[in-house]
Amino acid sequence: MIWKLLVVITGCESPIVVVLSGSMEPGYYRGDTLTLYKPMIVNAGDVVVYQINGKEIPIVHRIMNIHKSEDNTFHLLSKGDNNNVDDRGLYARDQYWLQNEHVLGLSIGYAPYVGIVTIWVNDYPALKWGIISVMLLMILLGYE
Repeated sequence: MIWKLLVVITGCESPIVVVLSGSMEPGYYRGDTLTLYKPMIVNAGDVVVYQINGKEIPIVHRIMNIHKSEDNTFHLLSKGDNNNVDDRGLYARDQYWLQNEHVLGLSIGYAPYVGIVTIWVNDYPALKWGIISVMLLMILLGYE
C-alpha cells in the first residue's frame, strides 16, 4: 500500500529507482536510490529518468538541451555526467531527441548506496537463491 500511495503522490509509475551504472558520477553513484516525481515541465540541467521505446531498463541522465518546435512539442537531449558524448547512441534507431512522454520522472532526492543490494541480487544469482533459501528455511522452522 505504501508503494501505491507513493505512485499516487508522485504521479510516477516508479517513484523510487536505483542507479545501475556509473554514468552519472560524481553526482550519483552506482547503487544510489533516487526519489522521483512526474514533472509538468523539464528544464535543462534537470536529472531525469527516461525510457526509450523497445528498451526495458530506464536510464538516469541529465537534460542538456531543450528545443521547442513550431507545433509546441519539446525535444530533449540527455547526457550522463560521466559520459563524453550525448545519449543519441542510446536512443532508438532514427531517434535524435527525447519527447516528454519518454521522461518517467524528475529526480528530487536520493539515498546513497541504499540500492546496492538490488544490484548485488541481480549480478550474483547465487546470492539471490541464498536469500530465498534462508527466508524459506525461516518460514519452515518458524514458530507461531
